[in-house]
Parts: sequence; structure tokens; C-alpha cells
Amino acid sequence: MNNEFILDIKNLDFSYKENNPIYKNFSLSLKKGELVTIFGKSGSGKTTLFELIMGTIKPQNGTIEKKELSLIFQDPYNSFHPTYSIIEQLEDVVQRKFSKELTDFLEELNLQRDLLDKKPHELSGGQLQRCSILRALLMKPKLLLVDEPTSALDNIMAYDVMKLLVKYLDSCAILLITHDEQMAKWCSDKIIRLEDNEKN
Repeated sequence: MNNEFILDIKNLDFSYKENNPIYKNFSLSLKKGELVTIFGKSGSGKTTLFELIMGTIKPQNGTIEKKELSLIFQDPYNSFHPTYSIIEQLEDVVQRKFSKELTDFLEELNLQRDLLDKKPHELSGGQLQRCSILRALLMKPKLLLVDEPTSALDNIMAYDVMKLLVKYLDSCAILLITHDEQMAKWCSDKIIRLEDNEKN
């Protein structure tokens, strides 16, 4: 059994409004090889948890320790610069040239190599989302934060993408946000259900 902790959240408290906590004494640990899904309605605090883990917002109490991470965004158009090609942005983020590793990922994601020479607006939403997944995997994170990764994909491609992410668990841990309960049950070691307290 792998005992390497990739994410360790202890006694987390966070609220946007006084006396209306989104998280109260919340704890979560992920080890290498684990996939945990955060499941809940809009407003239940799923995206807030990712922001806390990334450090873009700070908790009122508690600690968050994590290894190197990358993020797969729900809306890929907001995660790529509109004026640069996909390959330029991949090389900028990953800071190395690609060879067989890139070829293998392209095949698994059903992406043609020439698509990477295009700019984001020249790709469909599904193609760009798969490029977002490609970028995250090329960064070789220990922790992969995945926010609705298949929302722009058809059912067949969605499950192909999730199979690839599950395969990548050999080298990382995954924290997944999804509204697809069937998929969550299929791929998750654990599902955390957040109550919807009508928070904004």
C-alpha cells in the first residue's frame, strides 16, 4: 500500500460571510494512487475548495499541505491565451520540448498533432478541453485537481478521458469535481458529498 500523502487538509474553516461557514473543521487526505470526488450542487463549495488548495484564497483556520499540482479547468477557453498556439503554451508551461511522451498522450486523447499548431479559438470545445488535459498531464503533477473535465465531451470521449486519468493514478492523486454521479461512482475511491446551504 502506498503511504505517500499528496494532499493533507486538517481542520479547515472558511466562510465568505460571518456565521455562514462553507467549511467547518473539514479534513481530507489523499495518497498517491487515490481518486476522491467532491460531489454537490452549485454553491456547495466545490470550486472554493480548489481555490483554497491552490492558495488563491486563504482559510480562516486549519492547514493545507500539498505536493506539486496542476489543474484541469471546466472552461478551457479561459485557461489558454487566445493569441498563442497550443504548442507554444504547452512548451511555455512545461518548459521542455516533447517527443514520444506527447505522441502517446495525443493518441490516448484522440488529438491530431496538427491541432497543437492552432490557436484556441480554432478548436472545438471538446478538442480544447482535451488539450487542457494534455497540458496538465505533461506537467507531471503529484496532485491533479480536475474540475468537470468531461463537461464539453460526448459520453464516449468522456469515459475515454476518465480512463486515461485513472491510468495516470500510478504517479499521482486526483481530486475530482463532477456533477456526473454515475461517473463518480465508477472511478472514485471515495465520494465526499457537500451539503448545499445556498451559499454564493
